Amino acid sequence: MAHPTIFWFRRDLRLADNPALVEAVRRGDGDVVALFIIDDVFAAPAGYARVDFLRRTLESLDRSIDANLIVRAGDPTTVLAELAEEIGAHEVFATADFAPRGRERDDSARASLGARGIALRVLDSPYVVAPGSILNATLAPYRVFSAFRRAWEQVPREAPVPAPVGVRWRHSASTSLDELSARAATRRPWYFEGLPEATPRPTPAGEAAAHEAMATWAPHVESYGETRNAPGPDATSRLSPHLRFGALHPRQVLALLDGDSAGRRTFRSEIVWREFYADVMFHRPDSVREVIQPSLAGLRVDRDAAARERFAAWARGETGFPLVDAGMRQLLEEGWMHNRVRMVSASFLVKHLHLDWRWGARWFMWNLIDADVASNQHGWQWTAGTGTDAAPFHRIFNPTLQAERFDPEGVYVRRYVRELAEVPAPNCLRPGGGAGLFGAGYAAPMLDVDVERREALARFAEARAARANA
Repeated sequence: MAHPTIFWFRRDLRLADNPALVEAVRRGDGDVVALFIIDDVFAAPAGYARVDFLRRTLESLDRSIDANLIVRAGDPTTVLAELAEEIGAHEVFATADFAPRGRERDDSARASLGARGIALRVLDSPYVVAPGSILNATLAPYRVFSAFRRAWEQVPREAPVPAPVGVRWRHSASTSLDELSARAATRRPWYFEGLPEATPRPTPAGEAAAHEAMATWAPHVESYGETRNAPGPDATSRLSPHLRFGALHPRQVLALLDGDSAGRRTFRSEIVWREFYADVMFHRPDSVREVIQPSLAGLRVDRDAAARERFAAWARGETGFPLVDAGMRQLLEEGWMHNRVRMVSASFLVKHLHLDWRWGARWFMWNLIDADVASNQHGWQWTAGTGTDAAPFHRIFNPTLQAERFDPEGVYVRRYVRELAEVPAPNCLRPGGGAGLFGAGYAAPMLDVDVERREALARFAEARAARANA
C-alpha cells in the first residue's frame, strides 16, 4: 500500500508542467500533501513588493487545489520531519534548486531526513536545461554567452507535461500567509536607511494569470527584436515575475513561442541569458557576492557619507538624469523596471557615482518582484564590467544618449518623471530636464558625466595596474 507523499512547493508554484509533482502523485498513489515552508533565510532579505507578489501567487495556488495548501514556518528540515511523521509519509518531492543557499538547504535536509528514514527526492529544474549540465569539449563550463547559447540550442527540449489528475490533496494544520508578510523584509541593509521601498499596486499573480499574460503577449513576439529596447511602448513580455516563482516554466513559454523568426530567436535568446547566468552561478557560487574578473577585485569604490547620499538620490530617482530617474521611479511604483533602463541605471551607479555594484544589486533584489539572484547579480556584474562578459570596463552608458536613442519622444521619461510630463523631447531627455529651464521642480543634474567617466576609467586603470604588479 502506497504511503502519502509530501510535495514541497518552492520555485514551481503551478500544477501544469511540474514533473516533480507528477512523480509525487504517482508515488503516493494520488495521495499528496502540498506544502509551502516560510523559511526566514529566504524571506527576511526580500522587500514588500516581491513578498506581496509571492503571497498572491501562493493564494492562487491554494485556490487551484481547493484550499489544501499547507503553510508552515520554520527550518525546513524540522517542518518536513514533523509533517512526515503526522501523515506517515516516507518521501518528500521537490523541484531541484540550483542557487547556492538552496543547494546547501537541500543537502542539509536530505541528510537529516535520511537519518529518519525519509527520502528527499528532487527532480526537474526551474530551467529548460539544468545548470551544470552543459560543458565544453574539455568538460569545463562555458564562460562566454554566445558559446553557451550554441550548446544550449543543441540540447533536446522536453515538451511540457499536463497537470496531474485525480489527486487527493491531504490536509493538515496550516498557518496563515500573514506569517510570510510578518517574517519578510526584516533585513534592510544599513545603506537603505531612510529610503522608500517599492509598494506597487497588485498585478495579477498565479498560474492562470501567467498563462493569460503569455497568451496576451504572444502575438507581439514577431516584433520583439525591434521593440524590446524601447521602454516607452512597454513592448516586453513581463513574464519574468511568473518565471521567477514558477507559476510558469520556460518550457511552456518556448512551446508557445518557439519558431525561427527573428523575433522568436531574439526572445529565445533572453531565455538563454537567464539559463546562462544560472549556470555561471552553479559553477561559481561565490559570484553572488564576489567579482568574477580578478583584475577588478580591487576596484576603488566610495563608501563614505557622501557616497550614501549619492546612493539615496539614485534610489529615489532624483539624480537629475531623466532616463535614470524614470527607471528608479518605475521600480518604486511597479516593483519592475525595463531591462534597458536597468542597465543604464546600473551603469550610472557604478561608473558615474563610483559605488559598489553590490549596493545596487541589493536594492534591486529588495524591490523587484522578479528578483532572481542569478540574473540580478550577474546582470549587475555584466554592467559593472566585473562579470562574464568579455567587453571591457570602459563600456559606460551615457544616460542622455541612451534616452535619445531608445526613448526619443520622451514617452517613458514623461510617464514616470512627473515634473517633466509637459516638457517635450528633446528637453525632457536632457540633464535637469533641459538645464532646469523647462522642468519646474525637477532635480538639477548631480554630476558631469564626462568628468565622472574619466574618473571611472582612471579607477579601472588603477585596479588593473595594481593587479598586474601584485
